[in-house]
This record gives sequence, structure tokens and C-alpha cells, in this order.
Amino acid sequence: MAHVKIGFAPTRRSIFSAPDAVKYANLTREKLRELSVEFVDIEDISEDGLLHSEKDRIRIQEKFKEEGIDGLFFPHTNFGTEYEVARLAKALNVPVLLWGPRDERPDEQGIRLRDSQCGLFATGKVLRRFQVPFTYLCNCRLEDEAFARGIFNFLAVCNVVKAFRRTRILQIGPRPFDFWSTMCNEGELLERFQIQLAPVPLPELTAELKRAREEGTETAKVLAYCKAHFHIAVTEEELEKIAALKVAIGRLAKKYGCNGAAIQCWNALQEEIGIMPCAANSLLNEEGFPVVCETDIHGAVTAILCEAAGMDEARSFFADWTVRHPDNENGELLQHCGPWPISCASCKPTIGYPLAFDHPGAVAAEAKHGEMTLCRFDGDNGEYSLLLGRAKGIDGPYTKGTYVWIEVENLKRLEAKLVEGPYIHHCVGIHRDVVPVLYEACKYLGIRPDLYDNDEEEVKAWIRGE
Repeated sequence: MAHVKIGFAPTRRSIFSAPDAVKYANLTREKLRELSVEFVDIEDISEDGLLHSEKDRIRIQEKFKEEGIDGLFFPHTNFGTEYEVARLAKALNVPVLLWGPRDERPDEQGIRLRDSQCGLFATGKVLRRFQVPFTYLCNCRLEDEAFARGIFNFLAVCNVVKAFRRTRILQIGPRPFDFWSTMCNEGELLERFQIQLAPVPLPELTAELKRAREEGTETAKVLAYCKAHFHIAVTEEELEKIAALKVAIGRLAKKYGCNGAAIQCWNALQEEIGIMPCAANSLLNEEGFPVVCETDIHGAVTAILCEAAGMDEARSFFADWTVRHPDNENGELLQHCGPWPISCASCKPTIGYPLAFDHPGAVAAEAKHGEMTLCRFDGDNGEYSLLLGRAKGIDGPYTKGTYVWIEVENLKRLEAKLVEGPYIHHCVGIHRDVVPVLYEACKYLGIRPDLYDNDEEEVKAWIRGE
């Protein structure tokens, strides 16, 4: 599971009950520990463990930076000090969660102790003035299901933002000539999103593959793993090349500090080494290092986002939208030559030959059915968005490669979005519902969420805690 650490900065304002603010801050601490949330506290800085003074805010900021927090949580345990919240959030530039506990009824004299909700209204406005994006979990009790749900959704959002901001893609070879659809603007990705590419030519890969075969130890381990987890329909020499290719890509990724890869995959590579890279990609994908096909840089970014949204607990798969289901009007085939991780498979996969090529080295298996999220980060003409929505696996005819037939709510609406763009025929899927996570993360990434189910209000309501 992903490691996410948040800065915990409960806040109060002086004219409301300080003892009650301290009480609710401590209750919130206890709840976070109960939920096994890792957080950095401020009790060693602020005398009452609450954010409300500039002197404390400066020291809290220094501590949170040193600790490398991934997000900020501001419980408003009474009205709160909105400008200190905004100053701290602006300085740290991480996702922000606002929440306050439900206020009790006024006492017999009509006195209200906290006015937490009112303070949240003020803080939201000041954060907007500071141009700080934030996530809002509506006023609720610590015991409400909405609180735990909101906390975990926010942790996943923090994980997505962290992964996106440190993305460096290993680009193995240029895109295939015929794939104009996978071209990307490297300079713009760096300027807009700090996404870096680490381009390596195919000869650098083949040289690393040769070293992996000569050294043998790592390759032998991968070879044994393949024999234990796949049906093998290639020769021993071909399988050994597949294992060595997996080792070689992994070494290059480590050398250049990458968290994902996009490989040319055809046809020059086959002429150099005599195999398809699909099975090697599958092995790396299973380890949580996304590798996508046809040098699709935007596809690699999508896979990184998707796995981070699932808190790195489930593997994603890279697919083509291919053909309509022969019997289901909202059904579609997702398929690729064979790069999908084995944990996505519904049966023991086979390493053999792909559908459209003569060289060995592809994986064949139908993926598991069930609920899934499908998404695609893409852009053109300076505008970027994230297409996302839900699907479910359904029965359909057998086909070669790694594949699954899926059903969506309205395929024609989705089909029009894919054609009209800025998307292409590639997507990434994961057997998790991460739509609310990815939708909320977009506000921190500077990209537009594009829900193909047309259910934006439902997603926003879920995030709010409804």
C-alpha cells in the first residue's frame, strides 16, 4: 500500500471556546489513529495543539516541510483562523482537506461554543483569494461513515498528486511512424506539469539486454517465475530473451530514476531481438512499474495516475478500445497484444504469439470481470484533460491477446468523446472504483476532469460526504 503522510493542523479562533476546540482536536487525533492514518502533529509547537498564531504557523510550516508531508488536514475545531490556514496551505503547495465537526445545539442560555461550520465558509473564501485548491468534506460527526470515507479518499488524492509531480517516463525509442496519434509535446509536459521524459534509443536497450543475458542471475530468477505462473508456448531461448528484456528495462528505469515507461514495441525491436516485448511489459506491470505500448507517453502518465488512485494496491492494464460487442449495444472490447499484469487475469495466462505479429513474446488471457475504472490523460492544442468513468466486465466472444469485454452506461456518448478528443484509442483500466479520487485530484494537477458517464454531480456529492 502507498505511504501517505499528512500534516495535521487543527485550528481555532480566540472568541469561541478554546477548551471545546482542544477537546475536538484531541478526538480527531484519536479517530485518525483508529483509522491508521499517518500524520504529523503540531502539539510540540503550539501550546494547545492548535493553529491560530503567526509565530506558531511559521514553525509548523518548517516542521511540515522537513517531514515531507503529502497533504494538509485542517479540522476547524471551532471557527478557526482562516488566514493562518491559507498562509500555511499556500506555502506548502500540497492537497488541502477542510472539515469541521457538527456543532451541538446552543445551551439553555443560547450560547454556541464553536461555530465550526461558519468558520469553514470563511476559510473557503480566503483559500480562493490565495488561489489554493482544496477538498471539502462537509460538516459531519467523527463517527459518521462520511468522515472515514472522506479521509481515505483524500489520502488517495494525495497519493495521485505525489505520483504525478514526480513522474519521469522512460521513453524507449521514438513512437512507431504510423502512430501519429501517440505524439506528445515533451516541452509542454515539462513546462506545464513538470513531467520529465528519459529517452533511450533501442540500441541502449539491446545492449542492456545483452548484459542481462550474459550475467544470467537476475534473468534466471525471472525465467523461473515465468515457468511457475504462465503456460509457456515459446521456446526456451525465446523465454530467456523475454526474461532478460524484463531485467534490462528494469535496470534502465532505475538508472534514469523513472516511475513508468513507454516502449516503441514494434517493428524495429523485433528485428533486433526476435521477440515481442509484451510479456516483459506484463512482468514489469505486475511489479507496479507501468509499461505501455507504442511509445504512448500520455498512456504511461495515465497508468501512473490510475495506480496511485488505487493506493498502489491493484495493478492497472493498458488497452485499446477496439470493436463493439456483437450483442450488447453498450458493450466494447478492450484488448492489447499481451502486456497486462497477471493479477488482472481470470485464468492462468499463456506466453505465446500475438494476434497481429509473427514474433513470440505476448501474453494471452481474458481479464477478470467485475467493476472497474477506465481513464485516459491526454491533450492537444495546449489543453489537457482526464477522461474517466466506470465499466463492468461482461461475457463476450473469445479473442487473442489480453482482453476483456466491458459494458458502460452509454457507449455512444463515450465513443463520441473518444473520436472528438483529445483522446485516442488507448485507455488504462483498473479493477477499482477510483473515479472520485481521480476527479478530485484533477483540481490539484491543473487538468480538466471529463466524466464519460455524465455523472459529475453524483461524484461531487460522494466526495462531499452525501
